[in-house]
Amino acid sequence: MSEAIVTAFSEEEMIAAGRGVGESLEAYSVVALCGQLGAGKTHFSKGLVSGLGGDDPVTSPTFSLINEYRTARLPIFHFDFYRLEDAAELPAIGWDEYLDEEGVVIVEWADKFPELLPEETIWFEFQILESGAHQVVKK
Repeated sequence: MSEAIVTAFSEEEMIAAGRGVGESLEAYSVVALCGQLGAGKTHFSKGLVSGLGGDDPVTSPTFSLINEYRTARLPIFHFDFYRLEDAAELPAIGWDEYLDEEGVVIVEWADKFPELLPEETIWFEFQILESGAHQVVKK
């Protein structure tokens, strides 16, 4: 069942929503973020890192494909599948090894390769509403 967890009217509200989710994450959690460009995935990720106790500067891993954050209570591995063309590219960047790490994996554009995510993945859909607000729906 899907449920809206927040309708955010600012970057700060989107970060706060992510922080609330991040506080509850445990080792081996995988968080999948889906939605159009500019819908708030990276700001939500900033909140996830903060909720895990991290103070790393969080940026979109669009060009690096993965960013690692190590100041939180668990290591965080932040992926972005946006630029990947084929799921076969993931083993080359250590996808399976990251899933085996005792940390948290965040994946932006996860819906490009949903078959590669574990069954227990926590899915979120990001939408830009007609009002201009951004909504996060937990799937």
